[in-house]
Amino acid sequence: MVVGFVAGLSVPPVQPAVRTIYPKMVNSKQLTPLFSLDASAQEIIWVAGPVITTFVGTQIGTVYAILVAALFLIGGGIWFIASPEVGRVRIPKSKRSFGKVLARPTVLLSTVTGFLLIGTCSAVEAGVISAFGDGSPASGFVLAVFAIGSLAGGLLLGHLAVGPWSLPIRMAIVFVGIALTVFIPTSFVWLCVTLLIAGVGIAPALAVMFAIISSSVRFSDTAEAYGWAGTGQLIGAAIGSAIAGALIDRTGTVGGLFVASAFALLGILVPLVFKRVLPDLRGSDASPLADTEPVPIQAS
Repeated sequence: MVVGFVAGLSVPPVQPAVRTIYPKMVNSKQLTPLFSLDASAQEIIWVAGPVITTFVGTQIGTVYAILVAALFLIGGGIWFIASPEVGRVRIPKSKRSFGKVLARPTVLLSTVTGFLLIGTCSAVEAGVISAFGDGSPASGFVLAVFAIGSLAGGLLLGHLAVGPWSLPIRMAIVFVGIALTVFIPTSFVWLCVTLLIAGVGIAPALAVMFAIISSSVRFSDTAEAYGWAGTGQLIGAAIGSAIAGALIDRTGTVGGLFVASAFALLGILVPLVFKRVLPDLRGSDASPLADTEPVPIQAS
């Protein structure tokens, strides 16, 4: 438990660091599609990671499962640190006190919606595993289709401009697919079809969250803003799976899928109710606000 806690401390800081340097890597027109690609990769990690760990742990051994996770962590960390862009980017020191960035409505909205979205995904994962059992390869195939849908959505919709309706619409796609799963919750084919639909909205929704955060905070505050958003997602993953697991014990597979549907429905309602705070980036880009400060002028 202690080792897991220590390892978990490294997860929230890495993602914000990566997303913070994106505006310095590509031009403004490429930023939103890059966020979409990032979101697609993240969703594949959320879904594929537990599947790989479960397979290695059950088929080879739990020690090897932990070693595989450590290999990904160390290898990815070295790759990131060795990237030339990391050394070139200089992030100005933030003038705000810690936590103040959450006062930005866009940051708070993205954090809450990300919590609900990833909570949906973790509840789906619990439901799918419940439907087919821990040792069945069917669970892995269904979750792989879920991830493929997210990747396809990110690639197909990543170039679209972000407007006030973008986040509710993408969350609606997720909800429709998830809601359909409850009708035949133990059918392999049905779950593949419905989760493929749901997956199409996931990466685009995450990309919108990243874009509205980037466009509404100063560059010096982006790392903290992404950190809060990532923390919300991690909490959502934990709470979503916990609630789904409890309901699965009482009602079976359909209980976990009902939890996922409820999280997804809230994921539509939250950005819909607070739509007025969502920026309209059509015709503009998602680049962070410039850090400015007064320039002293000497009297002649």
